Amino acid sequence: MTRHETFTTALSTDRPITLAILAMGGQGGGVLADWIVGMAEAQGWTAQSTSVPGVAQRTGATIYYIEMVKAPEGAEPILALMPTPGDVDVVLAAEFMEAGRSILRGLVTPDRTTLIASTHRAYAVAEKQKPGDGAADPQAVVTASGVAAKRVIASDLDRLAAQHGSVISASLFGSLAGSGALPFPREAFEAAIEAGGKGVKASLAAFAAAYARAQSPDEAAAEPAEATPAKADPLAPVGHAGFDALLAQVRENLPSEVRLLAAAGLRKVVDFQDLAYGEAYLARLSDLLAADRAAGGEAQGHAFTAACAKYLAVAMAYDDVIRVADLKTRGSRHERVVREVGVKESEILYTTEFMHPRMEEVIGTMPAGLGRWLEDRPALVKRLDRFVSRGRRVRTGTIRWYLALYVVAGFKRMRLRTLRHAREAAHVDAWLGKALEVLPRNYALAVEIVGARRLVKGYSDTHARGEAKFDRVLSAVPMLIERPDGGDWLRRLKQAALMDEDGVALDGALKTVASLDEQAAA
Repeated sequence: MTRHETFTTALSTDRPITLAILAMGGQGGGVLADWIVGMAEAQGWTAQSTSVPGVAQRTGATIYYIEMVKAPEGAEPILALMPTPGDVDVVLAAEFMEAGRSILRGLVTPDRTTLIASTHRAYAVAEKQKPGDGAADPQAVVTASGVAAKRVIASDLDRLAAQHGSVISASLFGSLAGSGALPFPREAFEAAIEAGGKGVKASLAAFAAAYARAQSPDEAAAEPAEATPAKADPLAPVGHAGFDALLAQVRENLPSEVRLLAAAGLRKVVDFQDLAYGEAYLARLSDLLAADRAAGGEAQGHAFTAACAKYLAVAMAYDDVIRVADLKTRGSRHERVVREVGVKESEILYTTEFMHPRMEEVIGTMPAGLGRWLEDRPALVKRLDRFVSRGRRVRTGTIRWYLALYVVAGFKRMRLRTLRHAREAAHVDAWLGKALEVLPRNYALAVEIVGARRLVKGYSDTHARGEAKFDRVLSAVPMLIERPDGGDWLRRLKQAALMDEDGVALDGALKTVASLDEQAAA
């Protein structure tokens, strides 16, 4: 999304000019504030900046507040330390929902404020921690900004900065210059960047691109979208004989509606374990397809098998400590973090992981017999947990911690003999067994039973909560199996289970389903 409103008149210099910057850690909010203050002072103005830190993404970004004034000769101006709602001339938001927060705080007003915002999203903790899709609706901010602000300049400034090897502070500064809101020439802005002395070339390039976009809204709106690389065909051979043979089975043995999902699922389970595990996945899927066809699934577009292709792979590639260690020690993961953080060639990246293992997770990685033996001795488990269950900051850039995680990842060879795997396999058998039992009697309900597996994820407490919700949702199956709309009701239960962590919405939905039989009897 790119939005601009033309504006050519700078703010009045007869009173202090006020600006608020909302930026999260790593976005260069402090640098941006320094550039603005340095530029104002170089132009003979008096300027002052203060900051009010937010707590990560829980209470929002840090707010940098700037006041500047062209004071009469001999006068000593007194400037405010905090922004006052209704009294801010320019708000610069380094992330789209922070623009929304600035509106809620009253910093943006329709008679005064220019809102400059990046439209990209950095999802907040509250959005990530919800069981389902907790992402806030950006359209609410789009609607509100059109009413709340005097004018709006909004586009993906984060991507624009990345394209020029810089950070968003530079493109925000360019947008501020291009807006014409401040009574300073472009050269003054560029001089402030140069005076900083770090990353000048890249910052000036990002500045220039953002300046041009703010100055030419029509050209920016018509700017073609960045080319999206063509995605590789998931069914195409990859050059590994064993895996290509399994992909050939997908192409030859599965119906067209299922192939893409099955190919993606095959990649997931092979990456999780090995080729033999991939063979087991396809063998199980073949049996499910046979049951689907026997139940008339061809007329239903093989919806049952398609759901199984997706969620069987998810269930077989469950999260455990071995998987976590494997992913954290991969070179591809390091490369991704380097790209996301924007590490330069002359810089060294050190990653610190926070890990809090519990005795339950340790027991899960043991051979099944030993793990059950230990679980039968709760007093011993409690004593051992005192040594295991503690938070640790793991610096994977050190040989000691990298080797420790590498060794844990190496347990992958023994995973299929662990207690955790035995329990996951038993859960899969029970889950698919229930779906197959229902399939001949209520096809749509059987499809939704398969889809309910999305409730189970993670490990430790997260896994336990998800499994408990899964069991509660499927407890309604006997009440729904004879209903033509049984699949719709189970889907509603699943959606209710994803609404909150405590299951309050699910409680209400289950009561509604229970009342259906009472209504039918009446």
